[in-house]
Amino acid sequence: MNKVILMGRLTKDPEVKQTPSNIAVCSFTIACDRRFKSQNGERQSDFINCVAWRQQATLLGNYFHKGSRIAVVGSLQSRSYDDQNGQKRYVTEVVVDEIEFVDTRSESQGQGAPAPAPASAAPAQSAPTASVVAQTPPPAQQIDPGFEASMDSDDSSQLPFDVMGY
Repeated sequence: MNKVILMGRLTKDPEVKQTPSNIAVCSFTIACDRRFKSQNGERQSDFINCVAWRQQATLLGNYFHKGSRIAVVGSLQSRSYDDQNGQKRYVTEVVVDEIEFVDTRSESQGQGAPAPAPASAAPAQSAPTASVVAQTPPPAQQIDPGFEASMDSDDSSQLPFDVMGY
């Protein structure tokens, strides 16, 4: 299983670019605080490189800015390339599948970012944090139309997977 879940702050404003085939892509870095403090009492951070494609890239460019709190779900990917000097370089990054707002609207607006547009299909949330998920379904996987209706009951025997005691 290859799944990464991160929450942190963007280290700079996201910049959306287009590939030669006109696909939106955004590379960005998230600063994630560690759970513990160092010996001198300071909290340390890890800086995690991420890449988002298509709708997620556009969402990042439109609604996030330096310092925005963000949560991402994705998978870890390693790749290599030869630089201009012929040296082999290795890159490890998170390929983003989902993006969520973590800041409340007032926190986002206070930092100069536009307020996130409410999701038209989602009901209004009473929680203090706005949550919008941009998710790309797996291209080869078809979802059974009756699956969603079967989820209304609490009968876990209807699930197409094992819930393992959850």
